[in-house]
Amino acid sequence: MKTVCLLTLGCKVNQYETQAIGEQFNRLGLQEVGSRERADLYVINTCTVTLSADRKSRQLIRAAHRKNPAALIVVTGCYTEMNSAELKKIAGVNLILNNSQKPMLGRIVQEQLSVQPPAIVKDQPFDSLSINNFKDHTRAFVKIQDGCNNNCSYCKVRIVRGRSRSRRLEDIISEINRLARAGFKEIVLVGIHLGAYGGDFKKKTNLIDLIEPIENIVGIEQLRLSSVDPLDLIPALIKKIGISKKICPHLHIALQNGDDYILRKMNRCYRVKDIKKLVRNIRRHIKDVALTLDIMVGFPGEKESNFANTLGLLEEIKPARIHIFPYSKRPGTLAAGFKNVVSPQEIRERYQRLREFAVRSSFIYRSQFINRKIKVLVETKRDRKTGLLCGYSQNYIRVLFEGRDGLKNSILPVKIVDVTIDKTIGKVV
Repeated sequence: MKTVCLLTLGCKVNQYETQAIGEQFNRLGLQEVGSRERADLYVINTCTVTLSADRKSRQLIRAAHRKNPAALIVVTGCYTEMNSAELKKIAGVNLILNNSQKPMLGRIVQEQLSVQPPAIVKDQPFDSLSINNFKDHTRAFVKIQDGCNNNCSYCKVRIVRGRSRSRRLEDIISEINRLARAGFKEIVLVGIHLGAYGGDFKKKTNLIDLIEPIENIVGIEQLRLSSVDPLDLIPALIKKIGISKKICPHLHIALQNGDDYILRKMNRCYRVKDIKKLVRNIRRHIKDVALTLDIMVGFPGEKESNFANTLGLLEEIKPARIHIFPYSKRPGTLAAGFKNVVSPQEIRERYQRLREFAVRSSFIYRSQFINRKIKVLVETKRDRKTGLLCGYSQNYIRVLFEGRDGLKNSILPVKIVDVTIDKTIGKVV
């Protein structure tokens, strides 16, 4: 039997798409193997959100070729959209497919197995991928839309993914029903611009219209939203999350910055006062909500005073977690031509200060749950360092606790008994 190794970089959308690609190959009779094993076919699902992602994409390709020089290597994902000429020069690359071709990837690979020089297949109309399972995950990601309608000056993903296209509600519901039958208890809705869902339909719909039928699916006990743009957190959606018995009280907000001057340069269409008002409204309606944030450091023109404003806003918000990333110049974006570039040394220093703040803020948020019971979805793999069971609460606290293997993939009441800088310890009650 022919073997295939699937390698993925980047966002939850890419992870979902890799799962769908893997199911295509499974139907074709190929056996999927891990990254440490030698394979007949390698599919590298790339990312291009940063220079580091570009570099890692190339490294994965070269590593696959070294592992088996005779293997067929297929490269897909966001890095292919604007860098196909560069990819064609890498030894071992046989086939380059863009994002719109992922739904047909299995068939295309079948047809191109004899290709010797690198080939670029023409674009196909947009179509949705689908899945029946989610390998090596306790919670299943479900892609509900692709593309982005924002015009952020720093972002290359909006260029390579195109404008927002939404998946039919019927297809989403059918997929989630299959995942429920497969034993998944939590669904994470993912997309490139999640809050734009339904805006491209003739009959305009939104996330609330999608959430309500999902709540009625038997077997699905928890529903989580992935990253959401601040402007998409409309009052009706916030209220819906607050009263829902299934939507997790956790919002990951793509804030990016906390200074009005930098937000304008980023083409982000909100200001600090809007964020403060939004956070007050969220906390008013969603009990114990965890706010996790994306924050960029070192955007062109960012001075110490601008960075201090970001820190000041974060002090007010007191987020449960922060995803910090340094600005990365992306070809084709407006910001690529900006002057007043921040030095690498300043970026590293600000990154470290923000990281230290994030650790303190996380500790403060988690500490409020000591001696309280919270619901935890137990992961199917134990914590590697301690050997304890682990899982995430509805408000996205990772908890470690004693327990037998039979508790895996269950949602349990867990009492928090201790919180350290890097751990939250609980006890099943």
